[in-house]
Amino acid sequence: MKEFLTTERIDPSKRLVVERTKDFAEIYDIFNVADASSQSDRCIQCGDPFCLNKCPLHNYIPQWLKSVAEKDLEFAFKLSNEPSPFPEVMGRICPHDRLCEGDCTLNDGHGAITIGSIETHITEAGFKAGMKPDFPGITTDKKVAVIGSGPAGLSAATYLLRSGISVTMYESADRAGGLLTYGIPNFKLDKKIVDRRISLLEEAGLKLILNTKVGQDINFEDVANTHDAMFIGVGATKGKYAGLVGEKASNVYAAMDYLTAIQRKNFKTVYDKKFDFKDLNVVVIGGGDTAMDCLRTAKREGAKSVTCLYRRDEKNMPGSRKEYKNAMEEGVDFTFLVAPKEIIVDESGKAISVEVIKTNLGSKGTDGRQKMEEVKGSEFRVNADIVIMSLGFDPVVPSFLAENGIETNSWGGIIINEETHETSTAGIYAGGDCFRGADLVVTAALDGREAARSISNTLLK
Repeated sequence: MKEFLTTERIDPSKRLVVERTKDFAEIYDIFNVADASSQSDRCIQCGDPFCLNKCPLHNYIPQWLKSVAEKDLEFAFKLSNEPSPFPEVMGRICPHDRLCEGDCTLNDGHGAITIGSIETHITEAGFKAGMKPDFPGITTDKKVAVIGSGPAGLSAATYLLRSGISVTMYESADRAGGLLTYGIPNFKLDKKIVDRRISLLEEAGLKLILNTKVGQDINFEDVANTHDAMFIGVGATKGKYAGLVGEKASNVYAAMDYLTAIQRKNFKTVYDKKFDFKDLNVVVIGGGDTAMDCLRTAKREGAKSVTCLYRRDEKNMPGSRKEYKNAMEEGVDFTFLVAPKEIIVDESGKAISVEVIKTNLGSKGTDGRQKMEEVKGSEFRVNADIVIMSLGFDPVVPSFLAENGIETNSWGGIIINEETHETSTAGIYAGGDCFRGADLVVTAALDGREAARSISNTLLK
């Protein structure tokens, strides 16, 4: 270990831009054994590891780095899969620069350990060698219903099954995975990766019921009455709008609607053809990872031009630096320090441009971020055939919540006891974006894990 003075940080190689923008295949190669081992060998094994502390799941990062450096794949696989329900997913999509790698001691002058890429290597190499996460089988008579098969639901199911508890999962869509399946493009996360994890859960005893919306296709009460507990992980998929004049035009779309449609297209299933943007000028408003996903998707779909409008500067973008860099490489145009004021529509009601005003960043506010100030008289227009709003998400509040005494807050988030994840109705738990609002996959996985532990402790005591 501690080879950081003689070994530089390297990132996994990427497919060439001219190749990768022609399809939706993943763009990063997976580390081979030699690269994973040498990069892990750079770790200085901090006494108080900042990487572990910054990870919401508190993954055993220094420990599995040591195991990889020593080429002990089996132990690394066990360590990686213990606190995380799907480390090969986290290794691909987590914003490591804001979490573990961002707090790596070597980040100051030497380059952080490539933690995410090594995390992906561990599980992929383990699977290739025939390893699987441990599940005991259904060893109890307890049954739990999980509503929603996104990151929080899959995580909850994982840890409930590890406790020997039977799990039935209800998903309204035709495929499981939630955000992992329909909200994250294939070039970041191949759907075979998601399907493989779900298959492992089904092997462990998960009963998966698709195309079934609880509260509509099946009564909530019927589900509750036939299970000993319930976990709600329905996410937050309702796109936010800015309240702009013209934003309800027929060619102004919410980000998740677009990403879902194109994923359906890639699955070769029925999708709305209005989302075919070939040879069109696409403008995306927003600067997070979902905005980057929309921008990069539109490039692959053959858009004539793809432009991102963001009200702050490059350094203040909320998304991952890696995703911004990839979008830049792939030919996306970025216009920083502009705030949208109005979406201009023609006589037929279609958007034809976005009127923006230039901004400056002033003094810092109470949240530590610089305040945005508009530059008077600096308005101009950006031509657009399509406008995509990527300004975050709110929960879609199912009617069964209020009908069953499950309290929500002012913006529709489910209120829980944050120590136990139990809602205001006994025996019903919740977590993920339907509790936090739109957040990271890793925090949804944390909620699912901790809720499952609370449920297990209650049912099995």
